[in-house]
Amino acid sequence: MKFVDEAYIDIAAGDGGSGCVSFRHEKYKEFGGPNGGDGGRGGHVYALADINLNTLVDFRFARRHHARNGEHGKGSDMFGAKGDDIILKMPVGTILSDAETGEVLYELLVPGEQVLIGKGGDGGFGNLRFKSATNRAPRSKTPGWPGEHKSLKLELKVLADVGLLGMPNAGKSTFITAVSNARPRIADYPFTTLHPNLGVVRVAPEQSFVVADLPGLIEGASEGAGLGHLFLRHLQRTRLLLHIVDIAPFDAGVDPVAQAQAIVGELKKYDEALYEKPRWLVLNKLDMVDSKDRAARVKDFVKRLKFKGPVFEISALTREGCEPLVKAIYQHVKSVQKSEQEPEEIDPRFAEPLPEPPAPG
Repeated sequence: MKFVDEAYIDIAAGDGGSGCVSFRHEKYKEFGGPNGGDGGRGGHVYALADINLNTLVDFRFARRHHARNGEHGKGSDMFGAKGDDIILKMPVGTILSDAETGEVLYELLVPGEQVLIGKGGDGGFGNLRFKSATNRAPRSKTPGWPGEHKSLKLELKVLADVGLLGMPNAGKSTFITAVSNARPRIADYPFTTLHPNLGVVRVAPEQSFVVADLPGLIEGASEGAGLGHLFLRHLQRTRLLLHIVDIAPFDAGVDPVAQAQAIVGELKKYDEALYEKPRWLVLNKLDMVDSKDRAARVKDFVKRLKFKGPVFEISALTREGCEPLVKAIYQHVKSVQKSEQEPEEIDPRFAEPLPEPPAPG
């Protein structure tokens, strides 16, 4: 299935039904009085976060979504039926914004979350509503209110704890295959990964985190070069970035340090907040380096890159070094989640004073 993370739709909630003007007609009962009912409410449009979806492809060709109108009121005190609501299922992590202004209207961040994105119009009043002591035969009614119409832009940002960053053929897909249940396409040529892949890494029973594998970045990605720039948005919700570097490239003229610096530069150009996220350096393909030269090569790489964060040495192919890395990632993600759940400390200067105890007696 083609991965689609952006779509445009038009929604229209149902219009309310009009009220009815009617009078009671029954044999031997004159002056029966008004009995025109109200119109029914138009159908609402809801958006539902469905954990079973991971793409917006359903909305790429189905752009128009219209809820049913409410029925008109009728005589004999019969009110019109309300229009049926419609529920649009979307992946968790979808952002709904106004297509014209770009204003973010809703975000679906919790599985099963349902938000009202289009309110149906209220039904009009029948003449039964206008009956009074001075107006016993009203011939007034009101039309139904129109439902909301909106043009929306849908944008998907996958929800993952860890995002993989690196050049094409750095070994990101091999790494996510080695540590998670994801099975992306792997080949011996660049740009094998064409869309994000999510994998669940299980450290122990009831201990897991989610990893996102994105297409490789190249220099100039922030200006549109390559495929990675299309999916950089998916890294914005991650808690940790793993910068995977091929420490032993096949091409003799390729400098891994220059490639790593180019990736960091593209991050900063694309989004300063993304650049400031915690980032760990993962030196991959150590199985291609002689064991006697590994320490010296790693030391030289880190020194030239001037990297100050945590550094891990692995071989995703042989899974050497993957287990310590996975455990360290889990501890980091767990600590970040704990800090996010802790309530913010309130400055005592702005705290509300406690109520004074009641006076004795």
